[in-house]
Amino acid sequence: MKATKPLVGIFLFTFVGAVLSFIYFSYTGERADQPLKVGVFVYDMSDPFMATMIDGLNLLADDSALGSERRFYFNVNDAKRSQTTQNRQIERSLALDYDVLCVNLVDRTSAAYVIDKAMEADVPVVFFNREPVEADMKKWEHLYYVGTDAAMNGTMEGQIVVAAYQADPGAIDLNGDGAVQYIMIEGEFRHQDAVLRTKSSVRTILEAGIRLEKLDGGVANWSRDEAAALASGYFGRYGTQIELILCNNDDMALGVLDAVAANGAEFRNIVGVNGNQECLTAIDQQKMLGTVVIDAHAQAELIFAVTDALLDGRDPRQTITIMTDERIVRAPMYIVSGTT
Repeated sequence: MKATKPLVGIFLFTFVGAVLSFIYFSYTGERADQPLKVGVFVYDMSDPFMATMIDGLNLLADDSALGSERRFYFNVNDAKRSQTTQNRQIERSLALDYDVLCVNLVDRTSAAYVIDKAMEADVPVVFFNREPVEADMKKWEHLYYVGTDAAMNGTMEGQIVVAAYQADPGAIDLNGDGAVQYIMIEGEFRHQDAVLRTKSSVRTILEAGIRLEKLDGGVANWSRDEAAALASGYFGRYGTQIELILCNNDDMALGVLDAVAANGAEFRNIVGVNGNQECLTAIDQQKMLGTVVIDAHAQAELIFAVTDALLDGRDPRQTITIMTDERIVRAPMYIVSGTT
């Protein structure tokens, strides 16, 4: 298995570790005497990537409390894909005087409601993984975002295909007709990350001079089961015409792998995003072409670093030097691809 890691990722791991070491031992006396309450709100804990990230946050919270007399409440709420449920969870936490909200929105277009409620209560918000629109982020100076660049996710996904094609065109253009017939499986209808990943992955491949012909595509709502159902239909409809399947995330890529197995097919030109361990194993076994790894643990460290600075009464920008003037922190990512 071949991994490509930008130097910025290596620097960031070192930087985040140093930041957290400093943060853990810099609490004020006032803070130690009071319980610290953080509400974490997740769009769906059945999402493997989100579950991994929340596990990382919980471990960081536990580690920060070791050897300290202060009480630390780190309450995780699962919205189960309902923005109405998430809004109620947030309202309840604000009523209970929580100090910071960490929010993975169900619907990014609903950020304004969350922001208005937080502003009324004067409680800062750290959005993560699903980025609010720019106008919403400008509404208040105590709003932050931690996540990756969705367009770059797609660009790197396209780069996996380009590299494989350039190494061996016949490994991608299976029928040798000079064009790649492909399927696109998207995460959510009109979801920003889905739209950006879809557009930039295709654009990257086209800009490399590779002809594409789209056979079909659909929305699987980031779900393995839904993607498996879609892919089974595609294999039944198009069979060996399919030369490439691009997925907006790894859970859906695993659904495609399930469909490949169920149909008794031999097909590995599947690309995803996230770095799910099952996908990494599939790449190593030459059952999948590649994925863009978004390091869930590194993202959790950055979320915790921003949150911790806020709890300590500090401006996160003074601690996290990679934070932009717009209060945005981009988490590291890198490509993992199989040999071709």
